[in-house]
Amino acid sequence: MKYHVIYDGNCNLCVNLVQLLESFDQGKSFVYTPMQNEEVLDSMEVSACDCEKGMILIDKENNQRWQGSDAAEEIARILPSGSWFVNIYQGLPFAKDTGDRLYAIIRDNRYQLFGKRLETYTSKYGMRD
Repeated sequence: MKYHVIYDGNCNLCVNLVQLLESFDQGKSFVYTPMQNEEVLDSMEVSACDCEKGMILIDKENNQRWQGSDAAEEIARILPSGSWFVNIYQGLPFAKDTGDRLYAIIRDNRYQLFGKRLETYTSKYGMRD
């Protein structure tokens, strides 16, 4: 089964994290689409408003969808030994709330904090139009 990661292909932080995930996963569990690929997003019923809320993880087979920090946590859970780390993190008092707030701050200020790419990054493990 492949999960679909929708990320900001113009954000340096987002692209670096996708590239790190690509190196771990090698296309086994995830395919990737930048938020800037409107054709693929339309086919998946993902709107520009959806993208404003942060990265998206979609499991079409089981009709599930995660957004923002929840998507990041689910991606970590899917990776080998990731569930262990996510469960510990979510079990710590205030960690989930703090993580959600931190994600929102970074999401809303990502270009100022990490810069914006001149060209949209497209993964070699991407879903094609």
